Amino acid sequence: MKTGVIKVSIFYPNGKDKTFDRDYYVGKHIPLVLALLGNDVQLGALEKGIYGETPDELSPYLVMAHLYFDSLEIYQKAFLPNIAEIRKDMPNYTNIVPIIQVSEVIV
Repeated sequence: MKTGVIKVSIFYPNGKDKTFDRDYYVGKHIPLVLALLGNDVQLGALEKGIYGETPDELSPYLVMAHLYFDSLEIYQKAFLPNIAEIRKDMPNYTNIVPIIQVSEVIV
């Protein structure tokens, strides 16, 4: 991964009564997002939380998704105009309000 790449992380916190339909997310939501963002997304990753620091601790996040863009300008051009459409699909797979962080890859 080259320095300066923009990483957009979407964290879905774990907890009592939190639901997340991974099949829908993988089969429907991700294709929707990729269709909206097109070739501006360079890489994507999806992680499933297993546990916290020790096996007896609940994982802080049920799911973490990451999208990588070549620059902040490319991310803003691709993602920001499509936020409403992406959010509109969220009730189809989760009742969790995600935490989103935009970061610059340093190393």
